[in-house]
Amino acid sequence: MRIALVDPSRTVQRAMRNLIAKDGHEVLAFCEGKPALEYISNAPTVATLITSVQLPDISGLELCSEARKLASSRRPLVIIVMSSSEEFGVAVKALDNGADDFIHKPPFAEELRARLRAADRVTSMQHTLIRFAMTDSLTGLLNRRAFFEQASEIYRAADIHKPLAAILFDIDHFKRINDTYGHEVGDRVLANVGEVAGPAMNNGLVARLGGEEFCYLDQCDSADAIEIAERVRHAVKNMKIGGYPSMTITCSFGVAEWEPGDDVDRLLRRADIALYEAKTTGRDRVVAMDHFLLTDEHEQWRGLIRAGKRDRQ
Repeated sequence: MRIALVDPSRTVQRAMRNLIAKDGHEVLAFCEGKPALEYISNAPTVATLITSVQLPDISGLELCSEARKLASSRRPLVIIVMSSSEEFGVAVKALDNGADDFIHKPPFAEELRARLRAADRVTSMQHTLIRFAMTDSLTGLLNRRAFFEQASEIYRAADIHKPLAAILFDIDHFKRINDTYGHEVGDRVLANVGEVAGPAMNNGLVARLGGEEFCYLDQCDSADAIEIAERVRHAVKNMKIGGYPSMTITCSFGVAEWEPGDDVDRLLRRADIALYEAKTTGRDRVVAMDHFLLTDEHEQWRGLIRAGKRDRQ
């Protein structure tokens, strides 16, 4: 576990580092709160913050409050506050400012190590919960909720003149696969497509949006996105389903590039229309709609896509 330790005394830092390191933890020590906060904000692998209340630049309670803001649904962080004060109110203020635990300074060796073991258990459990909350259990890719949560962050980067492209793709004739071979085989097909798509698209967000539909979003232009889509298309077509050597799986792909004024939903709508075009013109192909204007007719196409999804299969 990576631990950020903040205390103005280098003697205290050295003693605590030697104590904590015995359990295999990595300790990064700071004398002031602001540099520690900046480091923690840029180092998501820091799982625990231990800070003294008295610091030379900001108070340990202020550091505690600001560090708590860095924790999120995707970033566990356990905060332990230390104080030599015997006043009960100090512990209350620490907990009210976002601390998870409070310990007297100097700490007893076994007590500190026990509290760090507890912190390790908490962060490990949180990492597991985060993985379950964000991952599609069948394919190992992002699930729909995690995809749109993270897509908004990438979208903001596109709004400052970085390219952004989306690929929507789904498995051709998937209903026929389920009807012919059963849902267990259908699940294996979905899992195999996820295994193929994930490594081929590992620079961006790859998700299973639901059913047999997948999505990719990355800071690249349309030409790169088309190349990626073609790579995945060929890989899927060449993959083998165990026990069914004669089964051939294909996917259809729609590609769209971000345009000024877009949001994520509008970008995906154009990719969805391109995917519909790929379906209606023969399947097992990539169609790009780089500068496609959404007219009323195209909105009607989208209605057909969503209302009559089975026709795309």
